[in-house]
Amino acid sequence: MTDPVFFPSAGPLKLGDLAKLCGGELVRGDGERLVVRVAALDQAGPDDLAFFENPRYLDDFKATRAGAVICSAAHVAAAPAEAAVLVARQPYRAVAQIMQALFPTAFRLEGPYGETGISPACHIHPDARLEADVTVEPGAVIGAGAEIGRGTVISANAVIGKGVRIGRDGYVGAGATVAFALIGNRVIIHPGVRIGQDGFGFAMGPGGHLKVPQIGRVIIQDDVEIGANTTIDRGSNRDTVIGEGTKIDNEVQIGHNVEVGRHCVLVAKVGISGSSKLGDYVALGGYSGLAGHLTVGMGAQLAGGSMLKDDMPAGARWIGMPAKPIREWTKEQMAIKKAAQDKTGRDEP
Repeated sequence: MTDPVFFPSAGPLKLGDLAKLCGGELVRGDGERLVVRVAALDQAGPDDLAFFENPRYLDDFKATRAGAVICSAAHVAAAPAEAAVLVARQPYRAVAQIMQALFPTAFRLEGPYGETGISPACHIHPDARLEADVTVEPGAVIGAGAEIGRGTVISANAVIGKGVRIGRDGYVGAGATVAFALIGNRVIIHPGVRIGQDGFGFAMGPGGHLKVPQIGRVIIQDDVEIGANTTIDRGSNRDTVIGEGTKIDNEVQIGHNVEVGRHCVLVAKVGISGSSKLGDYVALGGYSGLAGHLTVGMGAQLAGGSMLKDDMPAGARWIGMPAKPIREWTKEQMAIKKAAQDKTGRDEP
């Protein structure tokens, strides 16, 4: 069996050029030294660049065989003597910038079919409008009146509904569906995403549950990324909105009328019930959930696995089921632990 390289390096690139690219400083080594790849500390070789930021991997950092490393100024002394050292205030962010240069096809996603242009095996309605340099792969469907901007990729078997607008330099993954939506520029939609389907709205009663028509849209602003198999329902009587720069992980559920602010982070399996509103820079940990009609203030952080049933103020850090301020939750846990220990002590002979 052959061993394909799915993301070939655009290198080699000079270490001095990479330092300039990420705003770092080369404190040891030759700026003319060539870097071919980026690799993990324990797998890197003489042609590779590795990075160190998490203290958990200090032993791997000390033992790495990488030809060059990125670290903070505080860890230069721990770097192997043979390695060139590039200092950056945020090593992880620095290596991300370098990887964008070394692996452009991993940063600017291509369709799985591997060819550009309009495939003869796709289905584009005559009334749809596509700008130049759009790629549409086999099996994709683009509905009447849809508009797609320059440089966007519509992957195999994706479905773009009638009237949908998608901006420039975007990506729609294989098998994704987008309906009743306006999508900004540079939006990445991974495979299996569902955008714009009915919200879960019913007028419930003893005689049966009457379906409430969902007449809103989904608005996704520029530079949003949406992970595989995430679902974003369209609004019922207003729009569901995802703010600029927000990053959404896999298998997240966003209900109708939800408003997510700018530059939020929603980790895997988050669930947000209808009509809740998140301010800018909110972070929701994995498996956390929000009841409907809640407001989460700017910069608030909800820990993974937590369930929110009350409004959360700006800048707050909450945890638990139901979620509460971390200090309050910690005191309760310590009290429970102490009570359990006291009880065990009394029961002992």
